[in-house]
Amino acid sequence: MTRLIKYAFLLSTALALAACNETLEDIAPKAERQLPARIVQTMKAKGMSKTSPVMMRIFKEEGKLEVWKAKTNGRYDIIASYDICKWSGQLGPKFTEGDRQAPEGFYTVRPGQMNPKSSYYLAFNIGFPNAYDQANGRTGKHLMVHGACSSAGCYSMTDEQISEIYAFARDSFNGGQREFQVQAFPFRMTAENMARYRNDPNYDFWKMLKEGYDHFELTKIPPKVDVCGKRYVFNSEPVDGQSFSPTAACPPMSQPESLLTAYRQHQALYDIAFNKALKTQSTAKRSETIAGHEEARLVADWSKRRARGEKVSRLPPNIPSPTAVAEAPQPEATPAVAATASAYTAEPASRLQTALEAAAPQPEQQEAVANTTSAATEAVAEDAVPNPTPRPDTSVERTASVPAPAATGGQGTSLRRRIQNIFSR
Repeated sequence: MTRLIKYAFLLSTALALAACNETLEDIAPKAERQLPARIVQTMKAKGMSKTSPVMMRIFKEEGKLEVWKAKTNGRYDIIASYDICKWSGQLGPKFTEGDRQAPEGFYTVRPGQMNPKSSYYLAFNIGFPNAYDQANGRTGKHLMVHGACSSAGCYSMTDEQISEIYAFARDSFNGGQREFQVQAFPFRMTAENMARYRNDPNYDFWKMLKEGYDHFELTKIPPKVDVCGKRYVFNSEPVDGQSFSPTAACPPMSQPESLLTAYRQHQALYDIAFNKALKTQSTAKRSETIAGHEEARLVADWSKRRARGEKVSRLPPNIPSPTAVAEAPQPEATPAVAATASAYTAEPASRLQTALEAAAPQPEQQEAVANTTSAATEAVAEDAVPNPTPRPDTSVERTASVPAPAATGGQGTSLRRRIQNIFSR
């Protein structure tokens, strides 16, 4: 009896102490917390399962992180949107370690990149540098999405937000998803925004990202991402048994004909809107952007001197960007997104150019193009894609810090089959 009384006393004492120290961390570890009921209900209403695949999109200028999940038909829909608490640097990609830039591009997150024991509450490594970054000589490591609302090159959320974001990823891995895609953009890549930054030194890089952005907008499926010729290519397959190499010239490649058609129609509408925006946005407000490797090196040097305790300016140095200068309205411009069909054997450049030249900015033609685009994308919605089969081991690998993978964000052979099925109609 005495022993039982002693155990009861010790137990009550432990509970009392725990009550003073927030027992939720002990009872339900932060990395295992479940999504709120309101989100679970929304998932059910949208035809999503708790463990269906996810992807994420980040928009710097708007300060948003979006979580998308696959529905039963295989297409993705947005399930949550969060205000980014803090991201460092300016608009534009990360160039070199120490430049304080948050990355932009297409990245892949695998279970080993999840960090449940982060000093910043919870975190996951987004996978910088990827194959594109490495091919272009970009350096850096430990670039995260994390909590604690503190950033030096990362995307930082509040602890409550990262708890939910982490749960989305954890549940998808438990459901069998092997990796998920993070798409990081400077801003929503609308015609109006692209026109605002048309003279920015990062504009060509952003045009390249926009092709992947558009493919997702058309299909609502994360694009298959590869790298060749030191650039991203999306939803493409090399022909004649060739392969993609990040630093070698791009081989001849093909895309599904229906994807090319939908993209061409989408691009025709975009060009009309872009040219219209050029006439009205000569004084539009622009955010600060990084001026390439030169400015990145200046900031990296500033960061090193600051870390050594040397006296430096309160803010990192910058090179004035051309976007700070208001330009006069310009005449009709060339399409803001480079026509890439010339690289594809299924769609010669002449056919794409003919279609673009035929797209004049008359209201009735805009309506016709919109109807065609809608019909092309509607066909995608009708094709169901099965969710991945759960793995026998559904536990999430927990590694506090791992080197960023060299993968580019592509989803592998299974996604290639999915693309072919989606656009085979």
